Amino acid sequence: MPALKPTDFTATVKWLGRVTDQDSDLRAEPLDGAALSFDGITGEMHGGPTRPACSRTLAQHPRGTTLRNVRQLTILSAEELALIAAETGAEALDPALLGASMVIEGIPDFTHVPPSSRLQLPDGACLVIDMENRPCTYLGRDIAKDHPDLGPRFKPAARNRRGVTAWVEREGHVSVGDQVKLHVPDQPVWAHLDAARR
Repeated sequence: MPALKPTDFTATVKWLGRVTDQDSDLRAEPLDGAALSFDGITGEMHGGPTRPACSRTLAQHPRGTTLRNVRQLTILSAEELALIAAETGAEALDPALLGASMVIEGIPDFTHVPPSSRLQLPDGACLVIDMENRPCTYLGRDIAKDHPDLGPRFKPAARNRRGVTAWVEREGHVSVGDQVKLHVPDQPVWAHLDAARR
């Protein structure tokens, strides 16, 4: 029996980008299309098969420990991006300012799709969702370079709307305008999840 269930939820790729120099700035360079290799998007600073442990994994690993890279891409929802913008008082938010790899439109409550869900592209390329991407203070700092009033408001507005991190399961290509199909794990929610989070 298949472990992943195709759903009727589809989305359209509205924007693509890559961060080429995360040490100086987290903003992304917009792209019309991108090759998806097992290292992620070609030329993306967050790509590669491994990454150093960061603040998000300190409960498991010392900072800098080499880990499997499940953060090759940052995928945002156009609908949630609009909500963040509205809450911060901005007309719109440029995905480039958020260091986004991809913005999609059409899947409700996208930030909270189940971990291990797949997004499959028309050519068969497939992205595995790792988990929710938490809001980042560094992004607020970089946003403030262009929008001083907006920077401090970004992190609270982005809570539960920051999209997901993902990695490439099957190589291929993605272009703006592509349709992606959501596949979710065919398993119930763990009955002890609330107790484990306490």
